[in-house]
Amino acid sequence: MELWYNDNMVKFGRILKSLSGFYYIKDKSDGQVYQTRARGNFRQKGTKPIVGDFAEFSIAEQSEGYVLSIKARDNFLVRPPIANINQAVVVMSAIEPNFSLNLLDRFLVLLTNKGIKPLIYLSKLDLLDDLSYFETVQADYQKIGYQFFTDWHEILKEFPDKVTVFMGQTGVGKSTLLNKIAPEMSLATQEISYKLGRGRHTTRHVELFEINGGLIADTPGFSSLDYEIADQPELNGAFPEISAYSFGCKFRECTHTHEPKCAVKPAVASGNILSSRYDNYLLFLTEIQGKRETYKKVVKKC
Repeated sequence: MELWYNDNMVKFGRILKSLSGFYYIKDKSDGQVYQTRARGNFRQKGTKPIVGDFAEFSIAEQSEGYVLSIKARDNFLVRPPIANINQAVVVMSAIEPNFSLNLLDRFLVLLTNKGIKPLIYLSKLDLLDDLSYFETVQADYQKIGYQFFTDWHEILKEFPDKVTVFMGQTGVGKSTLLNKIAPEMSLATQEISYKLGRGRHTTRHVELFEINGGLIADTPGFSSLDYEIADQPELNGAFPEISAYSFGCKFRECTHTHEPKCAVKPAVASGNILSSRYDNYLLFLTEIQGKRETYKKVVKKC
């Protein structure tokens, strides 16, 4: 149960913007946005507030306020630092850059592992004559439980009462989509960059914008993606259809590679699990195991 403070000096709200050491918090009780700084004890604890945090803060007349404490986060992203996210729009282009199931699955694994609902948006379909491949992909992923969108007006309907972030590889049309949905985001960022004398990508500016009854934020483009998964059980859980069949495996932590009486491999063979999804699972598993081996070697050398 969330506690909201009505005291004139101590309030509670969500951080909407972080800029040059200042945190702008919208108070729950009065709806006003207050400029604050973080107290020094955050540095001593090795943490700091980020956009999306629910924070207790103090205010005083003729003076800026201070963030006193932050509530435990449901989840957070590192790039950019945003907390308590409900859903993410994953923008994937049909062409230029070419569509990649591997990249799509990396995004989905990252989000599923963090408890963030993915919404998949396909861009640049108007540049293609034949859409049959993407119709198949959409049908396959909808069977797993993922939502697909090709009309930005439909995405707007998902915003109310949610915190939504937008993510996508550089060049997929994410900025074009955001300019249609929320042109004020680009204008606000340009204004801040102008005031600080810095370019957009060097500005330490993260902000949530109120759009259609919810809050949305942009994220930088990705050339690669670290899905922040430490081991096979976490990876297994990030593939919903693989996780569902894994309950039938003989061994509780079956890797679905070589173990006898694995329930996942027959599901792949029968088409109940997409072979492309299984192949990406195996690739990601190899990457995780490779990182763990590298870490062990580094520790051993030290």
